[in-house]
Amino acid sequence: MQVLFGVLGPVVAWDGAEDEVALKGPRHRAVLARLIIARRRVVPVSRLVEDLWTDPPSDAVGAVRTFVAALRRALEPERSPRAPARLLVTEGPGYALRAEQCAVDAWRFEQAVAAAAKLSPTESSARLAQALGWWRGPAYAEFADQPWVRAERSRLVDLRLHAVERRAEALLALGLAARAAADLDALVAQHPWREDAWRLLALALYRTGRQGDALAVLRRARALLAEQLGVDPSPGLRTLEADILRHAAHLDPQPGGAAGRVWAQTAAAYDRAVPAGAQARLESTVGLLRNLAVTGGPGLLEARRHRVAAIAAAEELGDAELTARLIGAYDVPAIWTRVDDPEQAAQVVAAAERALSTLPPGGHETARARLLATIAVESRGTRAARGPQAARQAEEIARRLDDPSTLAFALNAVFMQTFHQAGLAPRRNEIGAELVTLSARHGLVTFEVLGHLMRLQARSALADFTAADHHARAADRLAGRHELPLVGLFTQWYAALRNAATGPATAVEVEAAYRNAAARLEGSGMPGLEHGLLPLALLSMRVERALPAQADERTDWGPYEPWARPLVLLAQDRHRDAAAELRKVPDPPRDLLFEALWCLTAQAAIAVGDRETMERASIDLAPAAAELAGAGSGLLTLGPVSKHLSDLAAALRRPR
Repeated sequence: MQVLFGVLGPVVAWDGAEDEVALKGPRHRAVLARLIIARRRVVPVSRLVEDLWTDPPSDAVGAVRTFVAALRRALEPERSPRAPARLLVTEGPGYALRAEQCAVDAWRFEQAVAAAAKLSPTESSARLAQALGWWRGPAYAEFADQPWVRAERSRLVDLRLHAVERRAEALLALGLAARAAADLDALVAQHPWREDAWRLLALALYRTGRQGDALAVLRRARALLAEQLGVDPSPGLRTLEADILRHAAHLDPQPGGAAGRVWAQTAAAYDRAVPAGAQARLESTVGLLRNLAVTGGPGLLEARRHRVAAIAAAEELGDAELTARLIGAYDVPAIWTRVDDPEQAAQVVAAAERALSTLPPGGHETARARLLATIAVESRGTRAARGPQAARQAEEIARRLDDPSTLAFALNAVFMQTFHQAGLAPRRNEIGAELVTLSARHGLVTFEVLGHLMRLQARSALADFTAADHHARAADRLAGRHELPLVGLFTQWYAALRNAATGPATAVEVEAAYRNAAARLEGSGMPGLEHGLLPLALLSMRVERALPAQADERTDWGPYEPWARPLVLLAQDRHRDAAAELRKVPDPPRDLLFEALWCLTAQAAIAVGDRETMERASIDLAPAAAELAGAGSGLLTLGPVSKHLSDLAAALRRPR
């Protein structure tokens, strides 16, 4: 099996089982690093001696040969002593590492950056984000002070910075200026001499409405260049400053220039025409918050915060119908079954219940259905009976009303409450199918995307990745057309899941894909999704491949710690502690990861011989025997549930 090499960080090698190869001491790693730098060319032994020692010992050549012999044993452990080496070969006066192009992360990085230049902004951004995720630290980290590595390190650093700049350029082309600004701000702080980074940062800030910050950035760049290097800014930076000062139309994302002007003029007219205390302002605010929420990141966080404030303001007015309309109008599609802010969700549910109780009897059915749908959506992930009840009532009313948008919201509520047992992917697939048809017919774009994501999850659970691929592509197309950046986060995670579940990908490659997907979660505004998800995905991958858990005490498992900890303790050979922790593990929450968490618990129970837990796991997992564990999340998998049920059955048949 192919050995993989990593130099984008400390020098490391992984064997065919995706475990790190023991490379012994620093000089062994130095030999390997030096051969990787040579890119399959022969490095004479004399050169290796010069590079490894300032003052070589008398037996330096013999020592190099010893290092090479040890590396060969580590990299090709199954090779017989008399067989010629295939990977680290002897040729002429020295040695060469005949690694494939795809086997070294630095070489793959070069290819990815070159390929991204020929792709669309959407594809380029994704490809570069994936490639940048391969960096684990400074290139050739432990050899930074060695003369033989300096040129290669410098080249790789420059290539990484170029990749960051090109990704920022792609994000700007996609209208994601805030995300580009965050990346560029960190870049110029660490590498202040890159004029293109300053230019892009100023442009990104301008496009997010921060003209003053954009000009301040350009002034800072000018001062640094003049004081530290004694040079003037390039014509490009000077021209950009002048263009920002005069609000040049070409600086706006196209066709956003006209759109930006229309927005500013309309907002100003609204501000002049509508009195400050008018109820219309509150209702208009909710429409803005709904649009703000689907932008993700700071927009989603701000939308949630201002939503609670808007509800409180409506209740202060004492108008029950206005409050009901305002709460129900925030029909932002929800796909994840764990709320991002439980406290805020509880406040919204309480306000919706109050509004529901104060609605006059008779009529107001649309408001009633939307309040019920809100209660069901915001109650997701809890065991309260009110959530499923509210979802059913919302759906019944919406179907009677023949109101497409209210029915779409109600179907979202029903979906969120369809986790009362394992094995319900077929039912969720039906809900998604109806939602796609309904939304496409009536132009409800965000709910059409939601329906495709529901079906992506459900078809993944049913191991129908051809259909899941179709829904991923459909969701991405709609997201690109209608500026819904959060959608790509889910489809990138799905791609990592699909790779883990179906492809010939190694554990190292799967882990890299998951880490790249997780990088997009940072700052997404969805802590309920982000917290603990990456370590859970990596643990699930290792359990599915019968590899031991890899974690230490610093791993932040988030809400998944009770289900992960027994397996981590088992990997540390702490069976007694694992058994004790397993006895504390609660039943998993009824959500998209219900089957996955039960499978983790089942494997720990089998390892420690906890029959009671094995029996409970068997009962709860049985309805999902035809599904892939965890794949219904669209994010991760532990393989077929049937395999885990078979393991449980075999363990339970053993004598006590």
